[in-house]
Amino acid sequence: MRIIALRALREFWERHPPAETPLRAWYADASHADWKTPADIKSAHRNASFISGNRVVFNIKGNDYRLIVAVRYAQGLMFIRFVGTHADYDRIDAAGI
Repeated sequence: MRIIALRALREFWERHPPAETPLRAWYADASHADWKTPADIKSAHRNASFISGNRVVFNIKGNDYRLIVAVRYAQGLMFIRFVGTHADYDRIDAAGI
Protein backbone atom coordinates (compact mmCIF):
# COMPACT_ATOMS: atom_id res chain seq x y z
CA MET A 1 0.00 0.00 0.00
CA ARG A 2 1.11 3.55 -0.63
CA ILE A 3 0.62 5.62 2.50
CA ILE A 4 -0.15 9.31 2.15
CA ALA A 5 0.74 11.77 4.92
CA LEU A 6 3.57 9.96 6.68
CA ARG A 7 4.38 13.40 8.02
CA ALA A 8 1.38 13.14 10.34
CA LEU A 9 2.89 10.02 11.92
CA ARG A 10 6.30 11.69 12.29
CA GLU A 11 4.84 14.79 13.90
CA PHE A 12 2.87 12.63 16.31
CA TRP A 13 5.79 10.48 17.42
CA GLU A 14 7.93 13.59 17.90
CA ARG A 15 5.36 14.73 20.49
CA HIS A 16 4.84 11.18 21.84
CA PRO A 17 8.19 9.33 21.63
CA PRO A 18 6.81 5.98 22.92
CA ALA A 19 4.63 5.87 19.79
CA GLU A 20 7.55 5.97 17.35
CA THR A 21 8.53 2.30 17.31
CA PRO A 22 4.98 0.91 17.02
CA LEU A 23 4.00 3.48 14.38
CA ARG A 24 7.13 2.70 12.36
CA ALA A 25 6.28 -1.01 12.64
CA TRP A 26 2.71 -0.37 11.45
CA TYR A 27 4.04 1.74 8.56
CA ALA A 28 6.54 -0.95 7.52
CA ASP A 29 3.81 -3.59 7.57
CA ALA A 30 1.20 -1.51 5.76
CA SER A 31 3.57 -0.14 3.13
CA HIS A 32 4.60 -3.67 2.14
CA ALA A 33 1.06 -5.04 2.20
CA ASP A 34 -1.20 -5.63 -0.77
CA TRP A 35 -4.57 -5.31 0.92
CA LYS A 36 -7.39 -5.59 -1.61
CA THR A 37 -10.30 -5.95 0.83
CA PRO A 38 -11.16 -5.26 4.46
CA ALA A 39 -10.77 -9.01 5.08
CA ASP A 40 -7.12 -8.75 4.04
CA ILE A 41 -6.55 -6.07 6.66
CA LYS A 42 -8.47 -8.02 9.28
CA SER A 43 -6.34 -11.11 8.70
CA ALA A 44 -3.19 -9.07 9.35
CA HIS A 45 -4.59 -6.85 12.15
CA ARG A 46 -7.27 -8.69 14.08
CA ASN A 47 -8.00 -5.66 16.26
CA ALA A 48 -8.65 -3.35 13.31
CA SER A 49 -12.11 -1.79 13.22
CA PHE A 50 -13.92 -0.65 10.11
CA ILE A 51 -16.03 2.50 9.99
CA SER A 52 -17.89 4.33 7.24
CA GLY A 53 -16.15 5.73 4.20
CA ASN A 54 -13.65 2.86 3.83
CA ARG A 55 -11.88 4.00 6.98
CA VAL A 56 -10.02 1.67 9.28
CA VAL A 57 -9.12 2.21 12.93
CA PHE A 58 -5.89 0.55 14.05
CA ASN A 59 -4.96 0.07 17.70
CA ILE A 60 -1.32 0.99 18.16
CA LYS A 61 0.90 -0.03 21.08
CA GLY A 62 -1.63 -2.10 22.95
CA ASN A 63 -4.40 0.40 22.32
CA ASP A 64 -2.47 3.35 23.81
CA TYR A 65 -2.80 5.09 20.46
CA ARG A 66 -5.32 5.05 17.62
CA LEU A 67 -4.71 5.49 13.93
CA ILE A 68 -7.47 6.11 11.39
CA VAL A 69 -6.77 5.68 7.70
CA ALA A 70 -8.99 6.03 4.65
CA VAL A 71 -8.37 3.21 2.20
CA ARG A 72 -8.72 3.13 -1.56
CA TYR A 73 -8.32 -0.57 -2.13
CA ALA A 74 -8.34 -0.52 -5.95
CA GLN A 75 -5.56 2.08 -6.06
CA GLY A 76 -3.57 0.59 -3.19
CA LEU A 77 -3.67 3.86 -1.22
CA MET A 78 -4.05 4.68 2.46
CA PHE A 79 -4.56 8.23 3.69
CA ILE A 80 -3.72 9.04 7.31
CA ARG A 81 -6.81 10.78 8.69
CA PHE A 82 -6.04 10.77 12.43
CA VAL A 83 -3.35 9.66 14.84
CA GLY A 84 -3.74 10.28 18.54
CA THR A 85 -3.89 8.89 22.02
CA HIS A 86 -6.81 6.77 23.07
CA ALA A 87 -8.12 9.78 25.02
CA ASP A 88 -7.83 11.98 21.89
CA TYR A 89 -9.76 9.37 19.93
CA ASP A 90 -12.55 9.34 22.51
CA ARG A 91 -13.04 13.09 21.95
CA ILE A 92 -13.45 12.95 18.16
CA ASP A 93 -16.19 11.83 15.81
CA ALA A 94 -14.27 9.01 14.13
CA ALA A 95 -16.97 8.57 11.48
CA GLY A 96 -16.62 12.23 10.49
CA ILE A 97 -12.85 12.26 10.06
